[in-house]
Amino acid sequence: MRVNYFKSKLFLKYIWSYLFILLIPLIFMTVLIYRNAVTSLRMEIEQSRLAQLTQANVVIDGRMKELGEIATRISYDRRLTNYQVHDPVTSRESIQALDQYKATSSIIGEIYLYFHKDDKIYSSKGLNDLNVFTDNLRFTSWDETTLFYDLNMTKYPTIRPADIVSNPNGMEKSMLAYLIPITPNSPTPHATVMYLINESELTSLVDSILGSYKGQTYILDNEGNILVNNRQGEDLTNSDTRALLSDLTPGIEDRIVNGQAHSIVSVKSEANGWTYVTIMPSSQFFSSVLHVRSFMGMLFSIVVIVGIAIALVLARMQYQPISVLAHFAAANSSSTLGNSSFGNELDRIRTALQEYSSRVDLQEPFARHHFLSMLLKYGSAQSLTPELREAFDLEFNRSHFFVMVIGWDEDEQNGIQEHQEMIGLLTQIEFPELAAHGYGVELSRMDQIGLIINFDLDDESAEFAHIRLISEAVRSNLLDSFDIVPTIGVGTSYSGPDQLNQSYIEACSAFEMRVSTDRGSVNYFDKLSDTPDHTFWIPSNNLLKLSQSLKQGSYDVASQIIRSSFASLQSSGLSALYIRCICFDLLNTILRTATEPGYHYNLMQELAPNLLYSNSLGELEDGLLELASEICQQVEQKHHKEEQSIMDRIVAYIDQHYMDNTLSLETVAFEFGISPSHASRTFKEKVGLNFIQYVWQKRIEEVKYQLKMTNDPIKSIIQRVGYLDSPNFIRKFKKETGYTPGQYRKLFSDLEDLPPEPELDAK
Repeated sequence: MRVNYFKSKLFLKYIWSYLFILLIPLIFMTVLIYRNAVTSLRMEIEQSRLAQLTQANVVIDGRMKELGEIATRISYDRRLTNYQVHDPVTSRESIQALDQYKATSSIIGEIYLYFHKDDKIYSSKGLNDLNVFTDNLRFTSWDETTLFYDLNMTKYPTIRPADIVSNPNGMEKSMLAYLIPITPNSPTPHATVMYLINESELTSLVDSILGSYKGQTYILDNEGNILVNNRQGEDLTNSDTRALLSDLTPGIEDRIVNGQAHSIVSVKSEANGWTYVTIMPSSQFFSSVLHVRSFMGMLFSIVVIVGIAIALVLARMQYQPISVLAHFAAANSSSTLGNSSFGNELDRIRTALQEYSSRVDLQEPFARHHFLSMLLKYGSAQSLTPELREAFDLEFNRSHFFVMVIGWDEDEQNGIQEHQEMIGLLTQIEFPELAAHGYGVELSRMDQIGLIINFDLDDESAEFAHIRLISEAVRSNLLDSFDIVPTIGVGTSYSGPDQLNQSYIEACSAFEMRVSTDRGSVNYFDKLSDTPDHTFWIPSNNLLKLSQSLKQGSYDVASQIIRSSFASLQSSGLSALYIRCICFDLLNTILRTATEPGYHYNLMQELAPNLLYSNSLGELEDGLLELASEICQQVEQKHHKEEQSIMDRIVAYIDQHYMDNTLSLETVAFEFGISPSHASRTFKEKVGLNFIQYVWQKRIEEVKYQLKMTNDPIKSIIQRVGYLDSPNFIRKFKKETGYTPGQYRKLFSDLEDLPPEPELDAK
């Protein structure tokens, strides 16, 4: 029969509930993902800008340091002394020297050398009078007077902001002038080296920082003056720029400029105090995620469509069995239930169930026996709902439960009638004086009936006596009512109905394994299982703990387990021979541990035979303790040998690689698969020196040897042995030997006529 689901209010309610469950988290998830996308993209862009600024800072610092080093070399270059430059014979060589220095740095547009109070200035292209120089190079913001003053009076390295420089041909370039007085750091410099640097050389390093975004990139000197301004798409007024750059702190921050939020990223150089800044509108972050927004919108639409389809499928899956039940109820009930206007499907099903319930009452005795049979078979008391207890008139509200199996000879029973009467007697039987009641259960055999007993008990020590009284009371009732002599099997009592299946099995076992063949006997499972107590056996967890303590070499733990086990056994009251047999669990555990793979200790032939023939329990205990002690000692020796072997290999490895400047405790530990802390601690214990001291001794001994046997430069020798910081090495060398490397070579070298070598600066 074809069903139109959309006519059902219940079906539509299911659809709306599934859509509601789907759409609420979907909306929150969409908003969350979009916000996270914007935040993540912003952080990614800002961190990228910060990294690029840092990289530009490092590169430019390196370039400026390089210019300072060139100026230092110029100050000490004999070709560029005052008399050499002015000498017509050597002046050409001086010009060539300047050209060579210019070629050493890619950012130098031109290099000039000016001696204070001179009327000439020297460049890589030749010699010029100052008047000619100022005619060839005209600075927009640097007039001739100020230029001459700066060339003569500059006492420390100074860089001028980017300025437009024009030549007689009308060509213009944006250049920075970097003036370094020489000799550097001298209070009375005699000359000035001036570099002209194309602004493009610096802007090329920061062009890619903003990428496709609009904004500005600045380089500021240590006084906050703008050296380089690289604008990409957005132009701020000078007042806005000064307001932004006046109180910057390195890092990432947000500012409001012209009513718009801007993201500012800045990095400050530790070398020269310059600040590198990027400024861009924050709104671009949101425009950058338009594709994310479009994607989220498309994804949201797809998910909604798919969700509607899933909601229809789920609603149909949930509604279909209800629809089937509703049609079934309508088909098997009165005509009123078949009317669709009579409530929804659940109401019609509920009404039908009530009608069916009245019919079930007629079958209640059969259902009751079936339920109790299932309880005996599976012991699942959770199915005993209040409705079933009320329907079957069952109460399981006492503290103890057990099962009895009652049987008799087939020839004693006088037909089915008597059997039914017996069932009727035992269906619900009360013993008020014993605080007990029972429920009879028909079993598969005609000559057997099960009886579930539920009773209360005040004195737990009298539990078995109480069970015996109940059993005898049941037997007396049967003897008084019927011409049979019943045989009864009684199971163990439990504290809850969930164990009734176990008690039933025990009762069946007691019935079948009854010790008496006489009719009318009562057999108790507790008596069948009444065997000596086994609690004196050594617990398995103690044996496992003993084995592990031996593997770890922990004799204290092992001896404690052995002594406590013997003390427990000796207090058990068992015979010495019985205890000896039990103690072999300890011996077997010890020997099994000693013979496991990786623990090949030959103790079986040394100590174990003596234990088998020990005269007393004391000797057996002492023997087990001695055996455990031997194993623990061998474990310790094995660990010691393994550590010593590793340390020997580590020392050999260091002896082979100590000249490697990347050698460290971490690399050695990784090489040998141990932790650095363990390697350091064990190395100190085995060698007597810590790792750093040992490597230092190896390196200094090698330096001493090479100072004696070679005439290689000291710096090369120091770097060759893996020490990159030569001045620091020299200080430590002098502190330890009392000599600098040069002095040590002169005093102890085996080579004669070594060429003199300037001593390295150890500051």
